[in-house]
Formats: sequence, C-alpha cells, structure tokens
Amino acid sequence: MKPILINGEWQIGDYVGSFHATNPTTTQAFAPEYPISGRGDLELALSAGVAASRELAQSSPEQRANFLEGYADLIEAKRQELSAIAHSETGLPIEPRLNSVELPRTVNQLRQAAQAVRNHTWELATIDSKANIRSLYGSLAAPVAIFGPNNFPFAYNAIAGSDFASAIAAGNAVIAKGHPSHPATTELLAELAHQAVLAAGLPAASVQLLYGLPDELGLALVSHPLIGAIGFTGSRRAGLALKAAADQAGKAIYLEMSSINPVVMLAGAVTERAEALAAEFAGSCTLGAGQFCTNPGLLILDHSAASADFIEATKAHFSQHPSLTLLNHGVLAGLEQGIEHLQDAGAQVLVGGHVLDDGYRYANSLLYVAGNSFLANPQALSHEVFGPVSLIVECADQAEVLRVLDCLEGNLTGSIYSSSNGADEAFYQIVAERLRSKVGRLLNDKMPTGVAVSSAMNHGGPYPATGHAGWTAVGFPATIRRFAALHCYDNVRESRLPSILQNANPQGIWRLVDGQWSNASIG
Repeated sequence: MKPILINGEWQIGDYVGSFHATNPTTTQAFAPEYPISGRGDLELALSAGVAASRELAQSSPEQRANFLEGYADLIEAKRQELSAIAHSETGLPIEPRLNSVELPRTVNQLRQAAQAVRNHTWELATIDSKANIRSLYGSLAAPVAIFGPNNFPFAYNAIAGSDFASAIAAGNAVIAKGHPSHPATTELLAELAHQAVLAAGLPAASVQLLYGLPDELGLALVSHPLIGAIGFTGSRRAGLALKAAADQAGKAIYLEMSSINPVVMLAGAVTERAEALAAEFAGSCTLGAGQFCTNPGLLILDHSAASADFIEATKAHFSQHPSLTLLNHGVLAGLEQGIEHLQDAGAQVLVGGHVLDDGYRYANSLLYVAGNSFLANPQALSHEVFGPVSLIVECADQAEVLRVLDCLEGNLTGSIYSSSNGADEAFYQIVAERLRSKVGRLLNDKMPTGVAVSSAMNHGGPYPATGHAGWTAVGFPATIRRFAALHCYDNVRESRLPSILQNANPQGIWRLVDGQWSNASIG
C-alpha cells in the first residue's frame, strides 16, 4: 500500500479501501495500490493543516514566493519523468500536450502566483486616511481542501494547479484530494512539493495529500468546522453534492463544473468561409478527445444558403480527425449515456455515435437538431457530454437564434463568428448582448478551447458552469482572493498594522489611498 503525505511526513494511513490506476490505452490496471483514507486520516490532516495554516499566515511573502518558485524549478527538472508517468495514466500524448504545453503552463502558474505574492497585488491594500480605516486581503489561517479533476494531471492537479498555488500564496495550508485517474503523477508532484516546502522553511504540513476518500468523508471534509475553503474542478453531479454540504456548514466552496460553451455562427461568416469554419470547429471539438472544460459542445447556426455546405464540411472533418484515447472508463461510459440522452431528446447523430474497440475510445461524434426541436426540450439538449461530441442547432431565422440563446444556462465561454465585411454587425450586437450574461468569457472569431494564464483571464462563469459568477480559476492575482479573507483595521495604531497598511511605503506598493491609486507614502 502506498503511503500518504500527512502531518509533514509520508506514512501508512488509516485506510478503509484501495484502488489501482488504469492504463486507458490498454485498459489494464497498474500494480501499485493506493489507499482510500478513513476518518482518522481526515481528522489528522485537518488538525495538522490548522497548525500549519496559523504559521503560514505569519510567514513572509518571500518564503511563500520562494516555495512556489522552488517547486516550479523542481517540476521542470523532473519534466521527462512526470510526462512519462502522466502519459501512462491518462493516455494524453507526451508531445506536445504534456511536456511542451501543460507542464510549462503549470510552472508558469506557480511563478505567476509567486510574483503576485512578491508585489502584493492580490492583497488590494486600501486606506481611508481620514477615518483611519484600512483593509487588505489576508490568509484564512485555515486549511484549504483542493479536489483536482481527471483531465489535467499537471495544470489543475490538486497539489500543483492554479487552486493549489492560489491557496498557498494566500497563506493557507492545502489538503489535496488526488484524482484516481493519475495517482502516480500526483505522488511524484507531492514529493516535489514536500521537498520545496522544507527548503523554503515553511511548516512541513503546509502540503498534504490524500489519494482518495469515501463519498461520505468527502462531504465531511468540505463541511468540517476546521476547513477554511474548498476548490473543486469536476463533474456537475459531484460538485453540487459537495456544494450542498459546504453551504449547509457555511463554508466557501469554489466550483468549476459543467459547460457546453456555445458557438454562434452568424450567416455572413458561414457564407464567407464555411469550409474554414468547419475545419476550425471540428479541430477544437476533437482536440484532446474533447476532454476540455471549454470544449465547444453546442453550435448555434444562423441559417443561410451556405448552412448545408457548412454542415457537410463539418461532418467530413469530424470523420477525418483521429479518435483519441479517453481518460478512463468513466468518461467512456458517460459518453455512451450522454449521446443516448441527446438522441432521446430528439437529436440526430450525423457522425460517430459508437464505441471503438481498442482501449477507452469513442468515435468523434457530431449531432444535429433543428432550432424548433431544441426549443421544445432545451434542458435535455443542453446537457454536457464530456468528450469529442458537439450538437449543431440550426435555427430557421435570427429570432429563433435569440430564443435558443435565452434558453441556455451559464457557461464558461461563448463564441460568436461573424463576417469580415461587416454584414453581420447589426445582429452581432444583439447576439453579444444576449450571450454576455450567459458566459464568463466572450470570444469573437476564435474557438474557446485555449485558456491563457493571464491576469485578465476569466475562467469562470454563471451557474452551473461555476458556483459563483464573480470568481475565476485561472489568472493571478484574482485567483488568490478566493482563498483569502478581507481583513479590516479600524483605528488600529500604526505600529500594530500590517506593514503595507502603514503610512510609510518604502517598497512602493500600489495601494488605494483615499480613493486614488498611489505607490507613495502617506504624510
């Protein structure tokens, strides 16, 4: 049985079960056995996390930044080994996906978090000098539980991803709940994180790892009196169960759940460049076997004389793209069930719609429904199907396009394609206004699959894409504030204030002073 990282050391825990990872290409289980932790592990991790968080809350920004940068360096030094392990556990290709795209993104996130810690941008120091009231964002002084997803073994890993970096940057210990799809990858990352914690002089229990928990203990974790906040990326079903438990206990939980990421093709764009748009759309839908939270699962087509050509070209591109390996059996089963669900609701399979023989694979699948049929059953036809699947909704006219948009739930992204000559401009403005309130990120003439790690990025959106439309899971410094508390000081003596709220400002930190941004000292 593999040990867990708990209370500052690797040890055999209080396990109540076990599991094996599976190679999705061969469907064969790997030999190492990983523990499913019991109540004893949970309570020990929480008590150790509280003690570590209290120390972290008093740690210097320099220490936390050194940890994040040191961890990034260690990950880069192990990039070949990490990429090989992650490939064997997920089926994702080493090149370019793991080694040249996702791993660099992961270390970039850690380094951007370190930069935000060093320059204090996440703290939003605010001073009302006349009333002598001052505030800033600071540590929760409590552990943060992170639940990682199956589809990003590095960039969203519970012990390496953006949620992890954000929680540590804010001065909170992390209790990482690994995903069973890639435990060996998570194990190696945890070893490197633990090494970096000790090198930075942070509390040894700043980073803890539990590979698995029974469902009832997952609910107990997010609702425990000692937990500070929770970050979750995964399915809508699991997210809503955790949200209900956290809400009942009054715990802050930040969720990234389901999203179909609608793409609207206006008539002028399709008339102008149907073949190019079909190729771009199919490429985005099938990229990484469609296993992205920003995969475009719904295309709303404004009917035109070129609509039929666009649909035929899209069918051809879906058929031509190779069908890639899926992450695990659960994704495969979900695809089968999801496509059956769409067909029962009235959708017609144009391409794909069947399991392939070798490994966990499913044919790239394109479905079709007329706009009036969609409007007759919008909830069922808006259901996310995780994988290389998309549904075309062909609307009879512009009015029907708007009615379809009005039926959509909240999404991470929404894209609008329009003509280059301005022919679609008037209708574009109406569509953009309708779509803007439904999505976190609005794109023009661009597929949503890529998510840049940028301070301006919003990787969030209205419910049920996330639990709250005001937060993002990508982009520093905003991501850090999810795991922070707003600390206000009213008439507190200057010598007792945090240094960045004192009148002197020797570091030249930007602060909001009496309603104006300033990096000068006061007085």
